[in-house]
Amino acid sequence: MAQLLYRLGKTAYRRWPIVLAAWLVVLVGVGTVAAVFSKPLDSSFSIPGIASMEAADLQQELFPGAQDVEAPSVAIVVAAPRGSTLAEAPYAAAVADLVRRVGALDRVTGTSPGPVSDDGRVGTIDFAFDVPTSGDVTPAMQEQVTELVASSRVAGLAVEVSGPGMESLSIDGGAAELIGISVALLILAMTFGSLVAAGMPIISAGLGVGLGMAGITALTAFVDVPDSTTILATMLGLAVCIDYALFILARYRSELEHTDDREEAMGIAVGTAGSAVVFAGLTVIIALVALGVVGIGFLTAMGLGAAATVTIAVLVALTLIPAVGGMVKSTMFGGQFRRYVPARDASGQVHNLGVRWARVVAGAPSAWALIVVVGLGALALPFSNLHMGMPSDSTAPADTSARKASDLVTESFGPGQLSPLLVVVDARDLASASRQEAYNEVTAWAAGRDHVAHAVLAGANENGAMIMVQSASGPESEATESLLTDLRDTAGVEDRTGVTIGVTGASAVQADISDKLGDALVPYLAIVIGLAFVLLVLVFRSVLVPLTATLGFLLSILATLGALVAIFQEGAFGWFPGQPVVSFMPIFLIGVVFGLAMDYQVFLVTRIREAYVHGASAHEAVVDGFRNSARVVTAAALIMTAVFSGFIFMHDPMVKSMGFGLAAAVVLDAFLVRMCLIPALMYLMGDRAWWLPAWLDRILPTVDIEGERLTTAGTR
Repeated sequence: MAQLLYRLGKTAYRRWPIVLAAWLVVLVGVGTVAAVFSKPLDSSFSIPGIASMEAADLQQELFPGAQDVEAPSVAIVVAAPRGSTLAEAPYAAAVADLVRRVGALDRVTGTSPGPVSDDGRVGTIDFAFDVPTSGDVTPAMQEQVTELVASSRVAGLAVEVSGPGMESLSIDGGAAELIGISVALLILAMTFGSLVAAGMPIISAGLGVGLGMAGITALTAFVDVPDSTTILATMLGLAVCIDYALFILARYRSELEHTDDREEAMGIAVGTAGSAVVFAGLTVIIALVALGVVGIGFLTAMGLGAAATVTIAVLVALTLIPAVGGMVKSTMFGGQFRRYVPARDASGQVHNLGVRWARVVAGAPSAWALIVVVGLGALALPFSNLHMGMPSDSTAPADTSARKASDLVTESFGPGQLSPLLVVVDARDLASASRQEAYNEVTAWAAGRDHVAHAVLAGANENGAMIMVQSASGPESEATESLLTDLRDTAGVEDRTGVTIGVTGASAVQADISDKLGDALVPYLAIVIGLAFVLLVLVFRSVLVPLTATLGFLLSILATLGALVAIFQEGAFGWFPGQPVVSFMPIFLIGVVFGLAMDYQVFLVTRIREAYVHGASAHEAVVDGFRNSARVVTAAALIMTAVFSGFIFMHDPMVKSMGFGLAAAVVLDAFLVRMCLIPALMYLMGDRAWWLPAWLDRILPTVDIEGERLTTAGTR
């Protein structure tokens, strides 16, 4: 592997015009296909096989004209001033005019006045956009409703709007990304002391992520691609593109201390650090492709899209970086504002902060290991209280119209009004004369469940009935989830009445999605850790080093999830209002953080193994690994922390939690696990860290990630 990549690095450096031309052709070709032949990303969101979707299908079968559970419905909430009613002048005329104007909007259907509160002060106007799902609603369609609502706030009448049809179609993270990239540039500049070198990882990240996004867009010309595919690909692609380019450049600069032959230095950098890039990337790709095993379509698409982007990041690091180096030659580290002149000890070896830190840990490795394990374990404790849910109007920022509408409805009608459960009754196997009695009995049965505010028969025909059940709690509450479970325990009522019952509605769909994602969490984690362990055994030719790597990741991810539960779900420190953790957040965190954790593990421990293979003692090898890698790994972790932290300052609570979770995970894994726990354990294990059973040693192929063959071949 090292020799192959060594030749690739030298070739890319020497034949840089061909390599750059090839990348340009690929970029133009993929971009052209994306621009000319692409179709819109698929905005439908469903998980086949969940009970609520099966009940929704049954509803459409029994009531073909009924509103689908995925329909982009909207509720405009109107409220007269306190002490007044909507029936009084001038509010009655204003509401009537609003109903008329809503009905006249383009692409709007089913406009109807909704219920009015008991005190006559609050009412709703319900309608839906004439498109299949909420994802098909365009910003222009939403804007016309927003403008109408704003113009109707006259004479003290409060008018707010909520519902699936008005959910934001995209997350504007531009400001956060700009801040993150600016901080990344600053860190890279401080790391290299060169403006040119600092820009290289950013440029490679732009190319890698841009090509990945263009590829995903181009793929829509041939297959349906979910719009969620770009989320993970963008975030993880940005991270690994910067990391991989940073590692190659850092090794290249290190090799220039030993030779004036820049082509040779680049070949060795790609042969050694490039080997680590390949296996780090492969580990990440395995984790992402494994998302397909859990059987959830949008997660599979997210994983495959991100895996393709990571593959591009590896290729960029192995070929584009050397080619640019060949083009700019001596100016690769140009624009210097701080000359890199490391301090050296009596033997002539670099004596930097990484060396000093490694020796601090060496002074009390047992204590450091215990502190990290106990600390991360304590942070993980709140994870046992994890409650997952999907974002809703009731969890939106307090100053948004959706939240104001939700608060008005909750105050006047109860928290379950905007998102009721729908009990679907199939009576096709029942005699006609018995059907109405069965409908009444099922309605009474539903009304008698715990946590039910009220239940009413919302519609019936010769095939079945629909019963609207309003929970006494909000859609994201555990009480509503308990009610859903209770309503699905239908054996007794079905036996008595002879009907078949299903439960659907937006709350039911969200709860089922959360359950499905929660059930997939442990199998996915097991698959990722298991496959990564096997790959790391191959890379490091050790059993204990991969074991510590995977256990360290497990500690960091559990601690991150525990912190997320404590701060976002339970509202610790009062920083954020308590609300459920977004359902896809745990798996999303595992995918992103696993990729970064294995990056740091491979690059740090590869240098340790390289020193050990070249004759250093187990203790000296750890110090040497930190001498050569700690600075770069720290820079990479700081960059990712800066990029992710920018999202904490966004307006949307879901985006805030994503930014916090990712930033916290990088800090915990990079600085506690990789920089403290791993060296402490390696000191404690000594030579045993590199133990491998003889039978396994015989059957494992030699990948030479540490570049030993480059030394024996006389290339260094």
